[in-house]
Amino acid sequence: MTSITPRPYWYLRHGQTDWNLQGLAQGHTDIPLNATGLAQAESAGAFLATLFDDGKRPFDHIVASPLSRAFTTAEYAQKAIFKRHGITLPLSADPGFKEVCFGILEGKELGDWYEPWIYKGYKPEGAESFADLTKRSVAATNRALETGTPLIVAHGALYRGLRAGMGLDINVRIPNATPMHITPTDNTWDVTVFSVHKATTPT
Repeated sequence: MTSITPRPYWYLRHGQTDWNLQGLAQGHTDIPLNATGLAQAESAGAFLATLFDDGKRPFDHIVASPLSRAFTTAEYAQKAIFKRHGITLPLSADPGFKEVCFGILEGKELGDWYEPWIYKGYKPEGAESFADLTKRSVAATNRALETGTPLIVAHGALYRGLRAGMGLDINVRIPNATPMHITPTDNTWDVTVFSVHKATTPT
């Protein structure tokens, strides 16, 4: 099984989009952050900047999906850290962190097809399989880990691929723009989730 190198990293899903709000599958469709998503990105960035207080360096570079909803969220984090501490962390895009392609189901409601896509090998027309998503997302994470401790800014379905690569329960929904610290333990991984903004409409 494809697995993630056992080193700590940070993960941040992008802020909210209008399609999140409507419960639609986004995939490769480049939907921008909405007003709530921009506010979420700002709150997440402000929290992440506080982690650098007292000379700490919780992560040393940021790697994001090239889709605008993720890359914009990453830029907010980078700018917040610079504003608070004068530190400009390297920010790059890795296409390996791009959200899964859902093919003909992009723009459609998330429905009964989602779990079969994860667990049973179902693949909508023109879509990427969950196995292929897992393989490329784990490879991208391992690349990011080669050069230090990263903050990865990406997507919800992609995070499920990473959970598969860590041997964790796969189908776990994560809130928009909520930072997570992920660290290896003896036999598994510990995921610490930080609540940094008020609850919004479920996405």
